[in-house]
Amino acid sequence: MATTNFSTVDDVKAQLAAAGYLASDAIATTVYLASELGKPLLIEGPAGVGKTALAEAVAASQQAKLVRLQCYEGVDEARALYEWNHAKQLLRITAGKDESWDDAKTDIFSEEFLLPRPLLTAIRNDGRTVLLIDETDKADIEIEGLLLEVLGDFQITVPELGTVKATQRPFVVLTSNATRELSEALRRRCLFLHIDFPDAELEVDIVRLKVPDLDEALAESVVRLINAMRALPLRKSPSISETIDWSRTLLALGASTLSEDIVNDTLGVVLKHADDATKARTQLELS
Repeated sequence: MATTNFSTVDDVKAQLAAAGYLASDAIATTVYLASELGKPLLIEGPAGVGKTALAEAVAASQQAKLVRLQCYEGVDEARALYEWNHAKQLLRITAGKDESWDDAKTDIFSEEFLLPRPLLTAIRNDGRTVLLIDETDKADIEIEGLLLEVLGDFQITVPELGTVKATQRPFVVLTSNATRELSEALRRRCLFLHIDFPDAELEVDIVRLKVPDLDEALAESVVRLINAMRALPLRKSPSISETIDWSRTLLALGASTLSEDIVNDTLGVVLKHADDATKARTQLELS
């Protein structure tokens, strides 16, 4: 089983809220089931909906160590599992140049020269651990085979040192922006959760949690305009974090309403492409 102390779905919601993450019923239920069943949790959804933040909130709520493997094209086993400190090994060999290779080999392939990477770090940790495999879809498909092996047995074999088996299974979260299809084999081993942008009511609650000094009516106006922007065919829709950033911007400027001037002066906080800003100004009549 995963190393969490969630007792019910409502307890998940309460603990995540205390860690600053307001979860919907669907999110809380899936997190609870992943914990109870001890299965990895695969989260898909557009960028900026809180996939990574959910893993961070689970770690914070459980006072667990967060270990993150950031995936990218070209990430390999050495970056994901472990590698040897070759520079230190070379220095050791040079320092002991008069000894036999058998003696040197026993020494240089020891714990002192091992550089654990995220997967090995998570499995060796004795305490509560949340393993975040972020943006899994950006990694090459070969990495999925490695993940299947590690997440199946929660153990890693280092030929020179033996097999390292997890004493406590980490709570595993894989995130994906769906830029490529993940294998069916990987999906079968996970519970699946799709996170979309929250409904307006929940997003207002998020803003009020993160920017408590912002006027409630202004928070509602911000969320209403953000949702109107998300309905447009933009290159990048505003994320939840950008909703929060905009709210903080308005608070810093002492704005009491979303006037036309305020919106135009601060639109760059929310929209990060010139053509998106032009489209929003035109179609939403912001100017």
